[in-house]
Amino acid sequence: MGEQRSPRPLLLLLLLFLGLLSQVWAFPFSPSLDLDVTPRTTVFTKGLLGSQRFSGSTQNYSTLLLEEEMGLLYVGGRGALYALNTSDISTPGNLMIDWEASAEQKRQCLNKGKDNQTECYNHIRFLQRYNETHLYVCGTHAFRPLCAYIDAERFSFSLGMEEGRDRCPYDPAKGYTGLLVDGEMFTATQYEFRSSPDVRRNFPIPTLRTEEAPTRWLLEADFVGSVLLKESINSSIGDDDKVYFFFTERSQEQMAYPSQTRVSRVARVCKGDWGGQRTLQRKWTSFLKARLVCSVPEYELHLNILRSVFVLQEQDTQSSIFYGVFGLEWKNIKASAICQYSFSDIQRAFEGPYMEVQDSKWREYTGKVPEPRPGSCITDLHRSQGINSSRDLPDNVLTFARRHPLMASQIQPTGARPLMFKRSINYVKIAVHKVPALDGTIYTFLFLGTDDGWLHRAVEIEGDMHIIEELQLFDQPQPVESMVISSTLRSIYVGSHSGVVQVPMSSCQRYTSCYDCIFARDPFCGWDGKMCVEISSQAQRSNLTQDILRGTRGCKNSTEYVLHRRRSVMLGDDVLLQCELHSNLATPRWTLNGHELQGYGLNSGYRVGTDGLLIIGARPQQNGSYHCYAVENAVWVPLHVYTVRVHTDLSFPVEPTATTNPTTVSSTAIFTTSGPTEQPLPSPPAPLPPGPEFQTYRHMEAMYISLVAVLGGLCLVLSVVLLYVSFCTRGGMRDRKYSQQGLQVQGATDRKRSSHLELKTISSHCNGRQGRRSTSVPNIDDMGEGFLQIVPGEGQMSPKTPPPAPPLPMPPPLPNLDYANGLSATLPSVLRKMNGNSYVLLRQADPEGTSPLYHSFTEELNRILEKRKHTQLDLQPDESSI
Repeated sequence: MGEQRSPRPLLLLLLLFLGLLSQVWAFPFSPSLDLDVTPRTTVFTKGLLGSQRFSGSTQNYSTLLLEEEMGLLYVGGRGALYALNTSDISTPGNLMIDWEASAEQKRQCLNKGKDNQTECYNHIRFLQRYNETHLYVCGTHAFRPLCAYIDAERFSFSLGMEEGRDRCPYDPAKGYTGLLVDGEMFTATQYEFRSSPDVRRNFPIPTLRTEEAPTRWLLEADFVGSVLLKESINSSIGDDDKVYFFFTERSQEQMAYPSQTRVSRVARVCKGDWGGQRTLQRKWTSFLKARLVCSVPEYELHLNILRSVFVLQEQDTQSSIFYGVFGLEWKNIKASAICQYSFSDIQRAFEGPYMEVQDSKWREYTGKVPEPRPGSCITDLHRSQGINSSRDLPDNVLTFARRHPLMASQIQPTGARPLMFKRSINYVKIAVHKVPALDGTIYTFLFLGTDDGWLHRAVEIEGDMHIIEELQLFDQPQPVESMVISSTLRSIYVGSHSGVVQVPMSSCQRYTSCYDCIFARDPFCGWDGKMCVEISSQAQRSNLTQDILRGTRGCKNSTEYVLHRRRSVMLGDDVLLQCELHSNLATPRWTLNGHELQGYGLNSGYRVGTDGLLIIGARPQQNGSYHCYAVENAVWVPLHVYTVRVHTDLSFPVEPTATTNPTTVSSTAIFTTSGPTEQPLPSPPAPLPPGPEFQTYRHMEAMYISLVAVLGGLCLVLSVVLLYVSFCTRGGMRDRKYSQQGLQVQGATDRKRSSHLELKTISSHCNGRQGRRSTSVPNIDDMGEGFLQIVPGEGQMSPKTPPPAPPLPMPPPLPNLDYANGLSATLPSVLRKMNGNSYVLLRQADPEGTSPLYHSFTEELNRILEKRKHTQLDLQPDESSI
């Protein structure tokens, strides 16, 4: 057999290459990226305040329609529609319409090879107000879309069903968006299995759609949203209003980064477009699209997948703002960015130069542009020239529009960078709300839903984002599928796979102290001197305090009640002083006798974590008063005071409340206001006399020696049992030797015979149990409640085997001791540190061990026993001991 080369050098080179690659890739996501925002507080489902839930008999609550005037929230689920009370969606008696696909339609869906668990149902994709009396709804209907009218007053179907293939996607997973505007339906999706996605006006007649040849206007587009903007400044009858569509598609132009194959877009069409007379018949004459850019230039980080969009419309359309949620193209990397765009920048891009295909590549068009400008809506200016509708446009204008749907200018975000960037998070939905603060300043509030069922509440402060809190809406991770805001009720409604959750825009009562209320920088909340309240609910606001810009001012006159604890610890022991921080933005700071502790390395005697301070190997110089502070926004807030005393003898007083069962107090529980004067710290409890359990502690060394003796006696007992079982079954055995591969036996003669060793659990009798476990290595830990039996082969044992020593008596088990440092353990164990913030207990183990394959079983037991006879307990283990 030829010599095989070791793959280890190649493996090391591969690991080195991967490590360098990971560092290069992690560069854009390094902590130096100041846009990465950390939520101040984390609230789990059990801590949600004022929330309500609804979950019907179905799933996939993906479509929401809020009508605040009616006090109703219409919900479209899988095969059902609901009308919920907006004040409390969990109120019993909610109206429901059952609209499930028929059994025959489900069977046909299965015959098409679709999934019976997800696709062969009627998923509601469109639900909007049609007129004053009716709603209009469309569903996938098991891959055969249908639409229907709903009588809003009776909440029941009205008239018959309509074919929905041109109005609703067949697939529940396809991107889709739609609008009903003045009785006209505008939608964008992939309508058929083999068709290309396009933008359509479905009724009234004539229906319009995008062009596919010779220049395809859309390429594998995935739509996420649409909005109507009334821009009719130059039109007396409003036909300059436009519908904007937002989507991601496969890139057509040449990209600076070949690894990116998709781009984010915004497209627009004129609401009054009727198509061309000869050219572009039944096609849009006003379709234009431009690229949306969301990137971090200094890191060359480009987020090119548009996941959600929200348009914050102002009374002046020109002041409207677009917000987009962007992600990376790679599915296995989580990252999100929020980019903000002004309407004027989007409008400027559509009024700029066009792109055209030259030599199979998209390049900026530099030729003459015909008049009137292709892609523009018909206004009073056009009518003065005899062009009353799109059908009157000249053929050269329509031909140019057909070949030039793409604009050359790219739309950059406000400030040329994202408003916010988040690593390890996939935002999938966004909703925006304007909030007036106490000083009258209007702040932009963002609600961001994640792909695992969390809601982030963030506020924009002078161009920077501050995430006030992250809320876990669902126990089981699931994407947020829909979100709407009720300004009247100050609630936000979130739909997902399992149900709908109603949460208040803000829960001021969660902030239980002045500092917590001010540090939150929540425009909804203010401190009234006793509690954190909603500003909108207060008629008298002169006594309220709020600091949104800095989050530092307003609590100078408030007093804090700091918890005081005494801790006693034996010389050389480790002690944990607990001090958990409520805020994710706070930093723990510790002082000893008024001086700040600097450095927490292994040699400093201290380790600090988010849960407290660990004193390592307590020494006399570590006696004193320890103060724990939470530092946030450069403000030091005291949380705990510990008086630590290090004892050099084994008998010392212990305070049970401070040591054996320490109390953990969060930062929200330590601030209370009791008046204008500062309250004194409570007197520490008197020391208790030593209890009887600490008398046992004095005999610790004897216990360890006893434990070593027990282990040695156990080894000898096993040896006796093995020999007894062997003689019981065979009556006598000759000498045998164990080889490493097959445990071969060499007899007294030159003849070699193969033998196998079986170890099985038996009782104290010779016959034992029937179950066997074959192995080649005895394992003491696998004994269970019985013993190990050797089932011999044909080999014989030499009579020179020394007799085993008699077993030692087994002492009673060692008790569990609660030490003065508040850590409970079973001997022998020592405290270990992990990652700087966590502490674990690891059992002592023998670091050296020789495989029993090289010795006889009896010799191995004797070797272990002999070694452990000399093992002594180190009462003060150093940092490297186990």
